[in-house]
Formats: sequence, C-alpha cells, structure tokens
Amino acid sequence: MTAADIDAPLRAPGRPTRPQLVAPAQLAGRKTAHREGHAALLHAIAHIEFNAINLALDCVYRFRSQARAFHDDWIKVAAEEAYHFDLVCERLAALGFAYGDFPAHDGLWDMACRTAHDLLARMALVPRVLEARGLDATPPIMNKLRAAGDQASVAVLEIILRDEIGHVAIGDRWFRAQCAVRGLEPEATYVQLIDDFRAPRPQPPLHIEARLAAGFSAAELEHLSRPRQRRE
Repeated sequence: MTAADIDAPLRAPGRPTRPQLVAPAQLAGRKTAHREGHAALLHAIAHIEFNAINLALDCVYRFRSQARAFHDDWIKVAAEEAYHFDLVCERLAALGFAYGDFPAHDGLWDMACRTAHDLLARMALVPRVLEARGLDATPPIMNKLRAAGDQASVAVLEIILRDEIGHVAIGDRWFRAQCAVRGLEPEATYVQLIDDFRAPRPQPPLHIEARLAAGFSAAELEHLSRPRQRRE
C-alpha cells in the first residue's frame, strides 16, 4: 500500500441533506401492516443501497494503487448499487414517499471510515461482515413484504439479493488476495478483525446457500453459526 492510499477519510460523503441521520436505537419500528411502517422498511433498504454506492466508489478512490481489476470490480458494484437504489425509490414512490422522508443511521459509512487505513480490514468488515448481513436479512424481509401483498417489492429484493451475492464475492476475493499477500490465514484473520474492530458477528440463521455462493467456506459458516460468549 502506498502513501496515496492512506488519505484521511472523508467524514461525510456526497449525499443529499436528507435523511436525518440518527443513532440506530432512535429508529422507529417498521411494521408492514401499516403504510408508514411499510414505507419505512423500504426506506431503510434504499438507505443501505445509497451508502453502498459511496462505499464502492470510496474503494476505487481510497485504494487507487490497486490493480485495474480491483477498480473495475468496484465500479461495477457502484453501478449495480445505484440501480438497486433507483428500484427501491420507485417502490417508495408507489407508497407516496421518497428517500429522505424517514431518519436513518450511518453504520455502513462509519465502518468505511474506521477501515480507511487498511484494504484488508475494509474487505473483511464491509463486504464480508456488513454487506453479508444483508444476505441473511433479505429473505425474512421478502416474507414480510409478501405477507403485506407487495409482490413488486419482493421482485426488487430478488434482484438485490442476486447481485449482492456477487458483491460479497468480490469483497471475499480481494480479502483473500490481501491475506495471501500478507501471509495470513483468511478465516482466522476474519474472526480476529471482527474482534479487533468490535464489528457485529453474523447472527444465525445465516443464509448458508447465499454465503457459500459468495465465497464463505462450509467450515467457516459452521464456526460462525456457533453460539459465542459475550465479549467483555
């Protein structure tokens, strides 16, 4: 990694003045039985997709000494995240709402800032931790939307889930490449980075099929699925 790769991270990426950013605990429930709760759930997904655009583009800028293939991968991810964002915003508009109408939190971008100094940590903790959580969370969300009769939004989430497997796989590939460069065992390093950064561990039930397709090994998933003692 060169000096050009360790600029101080931007604390606020390009974004509109709304939504209001608050702590996760301040966010209201998102019960799809009510129109506003239904819209709030879609808004949360839109916010994740919006942040994911910035995360992908930050990889291109932050780690610009990497190979052309690295940059091509993350430009592709950014374009697909922008497509997802537009799809979810269309579903919000169908309910009479728009992006920015509900508060949101900034956990994804906060982790980008925390890992701006190290490509290995970025690949482990953004694609392989935070974005991989979406692989687990999407099927239950689809069930909620299906129960609410919103098949159009379910179809959007099917597209997002398909593409996000590919995005996590890209992060997995570059994470393992960095481990090889540094002579590190990938799966032990992953768990250590989660602990070092106090990142959220995957919470069962995991979407095993999606995670396997994204590059996680069966042994790794078995380990991550085990109950773990609370950290002090």
